[in-house]
Amino acid sequence: MRKILIIGATSAIAEATARIFAARGDALFLVARNAERLQAIKADLDLRGAVRSATATLDVADFSAHATIVDQAERELGGLDTVLIAHGTLSDQGECEKSIDALRREFDVNALATMALLTLLASAFEARRNGTLAVISSVAGDRGRQSNYVYGSAKAAVTAFLSGLRQRLAKANVNVLTIKPGFVDTPMTAAIANKGTLWAKPERVAAGIVRAIDKRRSVVYLPWFWAPIMLVVKLVPEAVFKKLKL
Repeated sequence: MRKILIIGATSAIAEATARIFAARGDALFLVARNAERLQAIKADLDLRGAVRSATATLDVADFSAHATIVDQAERELGGLDTVLIAHGTLSDQGECEKSIDALRREFDVNALATMALLTLLASAFEARRNGTLAVISSVAGDRGRQSNYVYGSAKAAVTAFLSGLRQRLAKANVNVLTIKPGFVDTPMTAAIANKGTLWAKPERVAAGIVRAIDKRRSVVYLPWFWAPIMLVVKLVPEAVFKKLKL
């Protein structure tokens, strides 16, 4: 039985992942902003087989509240061995180009909040010398594109942070997993009308996350085909890349 903290638990990917954990009889501590939605998810997970579940609300941009939430999760579950950080917003690129406040807000949520939480969790897991820290980054962090380079930059920062953290914690038997989804059909992307063959359902991504955690993977692209796609994208010369509309 795993004792799992999920931050951003009301996101479609996190909820689908939690359902798999619940069906396996794991214990879950769910954190998000929307208390009513958290309670609905908790009730569903209890019916699916979660051996224990509890919830707490958190605005991840309130950095002063992070330690309290982590402590509460430890108390409720009797310790932690797995964390999934899944919160995030899809930045309004146009707004961020015009407003420094919007730019800072997006980095606070999509990058700095994740790093701050990991800083707290890493020390605890390092002392325990066991566990998994899994974080949803994005393929958008592999190379900046004009259509979403603010979001991509935040995810790139998270990916680099996780790489260094993984190297640090490896000697303590703590696995750090970087999860890089491609296009996922969720409420966050509902405004995007034309969803083609590259789009995946949250359930498919969730199954990949659980497999990667079980296998103690370091980096996983979900679905798998995003790994070769992003390799090609990264190899495009800058002289060519500047002329593309991506």
